[in-house]
Amino acid sequence: MKKIFSILSLITFSLAAVFTFLFLEKWVNVEMSVINALWFAFTFCVVGYAVFRKSLTTWILVAMVVGVQVGLHFPDIALNLQVLSKVFLKLIKTVIGPILFGTLVVGIAGHSNLKQLGRMGWKSLLYFEIVTTFALLIGLLAINISQAGSNIHIPERLIHALPKSSERQMQEKMIAILDSSNVSVPAGLINRLPDAPGKTWQDHILDIFPENIAKSVAEGQVLPIVVFSIIFGIGLAMLSEEKKKPMLLFAESLSETMFKFTNIIMYFAPFGVGAAIAHATAELGTDILFALGKLLLTLYCALLVFIILAFGSVMAICKIPVKNFIRAIKEPVSIAFATTSSESALPKAMENMEKIGVPRKIVSFVMPTGYTFNLDGTTLYLSLASIFVAQAAGIHMSIGQQIAMGLTLMLTSKGVAGVPRASLVILIGAAATFNLPLWPIMAIFGIDELMDMARTSVNVMGNCLASCVVARWENELDDTKLHQKFIVD
Repeated sequence: MKKIFSILSLITFSLAAVFTFLFLEKWVNVEMSVINALWFAFTFCVVGYAVFRKSLTTWILVAMVVGVQVGLHFPDIALNLQVLSKVFLKLIKTVIGPILFGTLVVGIAGHSNLKQLGRMGWKSLLYFEIVTTFALLIGLLAINISQAGSNIHIPERLIHALPKSSERQMQEKMIAILDSSNVSVPAGLINRLPDAPGKTWQDHILDIFPENIAKSVAEGQVLPIVVFSIIFGIGLAMLSEEKKKPMLLFAESLSETMFKFTNIIMYFAPFGVGAAIAHATAELGTDILFALGKLLLTLYCALLVFIILAFGSVMAICKIPVKNFIRAIKEPVSIAFATTSSESALPKAMENMEKIGVPRKIVSFVMPTGYTFNLDGTTLYLSLASIFVAQAAGIHMSIGQQIAMGLTLMLTSKGVAGVPRASLVILIGAAATFNLPLWPIMAIFGIDELMDMARTSVNVMGNCLASCVVARWENELDDTKLHQKFIVD
């Protein structure tokens, strides 16, 4: 039955897409009822496929299709479904603080052998930061060129729903108190009151450092959590093994628990995503769908440019044969693409890097460390997605603000390679920090699986290349093995 439904889904989608295109271009006079019937038939077929496929990823994509239909044909119902997406967002927000703390502490304290490895350690980290910074810049450039989130007509209600400054929130509370006390308040007073002045560069620096870690976690302030976690991890790494071990085990257990916590939340994802897409479609029409398609295309093009420019240049400088390297990484990258998991590809990637001449001691250090500090695809994606959110909400961000947000995302993404849907957690945390709305993030999540496949593959590719770079830098890369034709097992 699964095969039958997949074939029917393909046929009905093709017919619906062709007839819709012909209708929009006015080439053929097609009744709208026929087009609607074809799209409903496609929806029925993909739901049937999902029932037999029994995959969470499939259900998320199907929920997106159902959400579009509900939003277009039953807008009154769709507008009342937002509560489901808000429940999902609230659950995701609870993950941010604990998961950042746990993964960063384990990433730093667990790699305290950086002191012993010395030279290899700083070379690896220097390379990681240069490449991820380049990925960040490529992402920012790509989204500013494509403007994927622009030209979405935003209803007045959504504009008023954008995050307000703490000053404006306090003013609204005071007016509400006066009103409840029967004190006469002039109409439109809130619009005449001055809002909080823009933050100075000193304020931005102060916002990075925590004054109360519990407050930072409660308010979802990402950067103070990161700074606290980094200092905590360094302090833990400096302790003796006896005193360090219990806290390190706690941080590892916390990380693993939050991974499972995230997995449990993800079972609610189809409802949250379906409701968010339905609400967005009812509010914004098909604008949001075209914007998401444009975002997906922008990501794949940007990653391709990054691979050619960054990885191509690195291979040329380090004299790494392109064909042999591609043969070696083909299998682990395919695993990463299919599973959207970097960790599932790690064993095969390490084995293949040894086969092409990277010493085991370098592979065993650089690749696991890279899974914490060298997430090229994720960094590029986050820079794209964050600016898309601002564009979709009609919020202009200067180049300086974009770079500041990109650097924040680059920092907060460290150490979360093993977290399912880590990008969603990081993106929501950044949105809270930079006062961006959350509704575009929920729309993005509908196509997150399609983007996750590409960015995870680039993460694996980047870490494989990093091991070759460090080995060449250490003069330990075996050129004989490197230039021998790689034989796939």
